[in-house]
Amino acid sequence: MAIIARNHPSFEASPSKTLNPTTLICSDAEQASKVHSSAPLKDSWQQDLAQMIRSADELVKYLDLPVSLAKQAAAGEKQFPVRVTRHYADRIEKGNLRDPLLQQVLPLDAEGLMTEGYSSDPLAESQFQATQGILHKYHGRALLVTTGACAIHCRYCFRRHFPYQDHRQSLSDWEESLQIISRDPSISEIILSGGDPLMLTDSHLGKLLSVVESTPHVRTLRIHTRLPVVLPTRVTEGLLQLLSETPLKTVIVIHSNHPREIDPLTGDALEQLSRHADALFNQAVLLRGINDNGNTLAELSETLFQHRVLPYYLHLLDKVTGAAHFDTQSHTIDQIMQDLRSRLPGYLVPRLVQEIPGEKSKSPVWA
Repeated sequence: MAIIARNHPSFEASPSKTLNPTTLICSDAEQASKVHSSAPLKDSWQQDLAQMIRSADELVKYLDLPVSLAKQAAAGEKQFPVRVTRHYADRIEKGNLRDPLLQQVLPLDAEGLMTEGYSSDPLAESQFQATQGILHKYHGRALLVTTGACAIHCRYCFRRHFPYQDHRQSLSDWEESLQIISRDPSISEIILSGGDPLMLTDSHLGKLLSVVESTPHVRTLRIHTRLPVVLPTRVTEGLLQLLSETPLKTVIVIHSNHPREIDPLTGDALEQLSRHADALFNQAVLLRGINDNGNTLAELSETLFQHRVLPYYLHLLDKVTGAAHFDTQSHTIDQIMQDLRSRLPGYLVPRLVQEIPGEKSKSPVWA
């Protein structure tokens, strides 16, 4: 995949345009595709996004599953709509109700159960909102909720109830918000989160980066994204060019839970990212019935490493309402970590952590 430098003779700077705030921040993947539908789709990822699966009924039919599953999914779908890229759906074995990728995206009756200890804001993020769009939970780092849009709705998502409508930002809003960061020299790293920050177009992402780059004491940019896994066409020449040209140190943290999520297209996208970012990590969530065994997680670590990605965190489930059925038992967790440590070199063993509201960092769970 060729990268055209800004000073290359064939590179033409595009004329400046007035930024439409609604195209920079979208609250839903459906909105994102509607925004792009008003103009020619220049990148294949936008076309792929527009063809995503948007309902349990559509997903059930696409995968040749019993029609009754769509009715059973109604309650969960009402809480948190179904969104699945066709690239991801094509990794799911048709007709297999136990497929570990299917279980991550298909709503179940269990999502309607009320479970003690589970809440709509399990990480108490509402307490850390410094200003609209910015969460300042950890010393030296500030997290920007760039968009509520995502190309896949994972049923265990800790932000499935997040009030994204309160965080919609135009570029001018970001400039104003980032003034707060400019007055705090302790902040050296900006984390782009969402939703998924790579739901922003390359143009809009570039404009946001230019605002971040103008803050002298910010040295590192971290992007948390699932798109390279579920929509690998999102890794475009334009995105790689942004990563290559920014003066910031760039860290990309992808999110993959199962080795079958890494197919050849995704593997190629990850290798492209690794050549243009300063570091490429993976974080996974420990999910009952999906990856809660040493064999699956060891294979995931090895598969990621084949594509230049280092395992980073293995998260215990954040206790968000609707996701209790994904939680694992403590004795299972201990066995899993012992298996990983005995089978893998230390650099391929992810750190098992949980996030505790109010703590200054992720809390280690197993040593």
